Amino acid sequence: MRTISTDFSPLYRSFIGAEHLASLMDKASRAEKQPAYPPYNIESIADDKYRISMAVAGFVEAELDIESKDNALTITGTKQANESDANRKFLYQGIAERNFERKFQLADHVKVVSAHMENGLLHIDLEREIPEALKPRKIAINGKSLLEGKTS
Repeated sequence: MRTISTDFSPLYRSFIGAEHLASLMDKASRAEKQPAYPPYNIESIADDKYRISMAVAGFVEAELDIESKDNALTITGTKQANESDANRKFLYQGIAERNFERKFQLADHVKVVSAHMENGLLHIDLEREIPEALKPRKIAINGKSLLEGKTS
């Protein structure tokens, strides 16, 4: 296994308040691997709108749990055991139907808008909502300082 170590300290000279980027890079570089099951797609629907589509064949809505907390999205599938499943004899079982947990790291201001199932796929719609206070704004130049003449 190859380990890459990158020094991001030169970036901190010009980026203020971006310390969380270093922790994100550290998390991404760790050797933690998520299993390949279940397969999923991430697509950009429009500007600031995204969709995660996950193949969850054999699961019903009650067996799936979606949680969004602290910029992390966790999708958990817990298969309920049936007595009829114990009596089934498979010659070949290609549909996994096993429990899973899949985690996604969400960027700042990305929120889960909705989730729905269709044709064995779980679709989770996401949207980036940037607050007004963080959007760019024009600063007028009016010729005098508002701070002059104020007493502390």
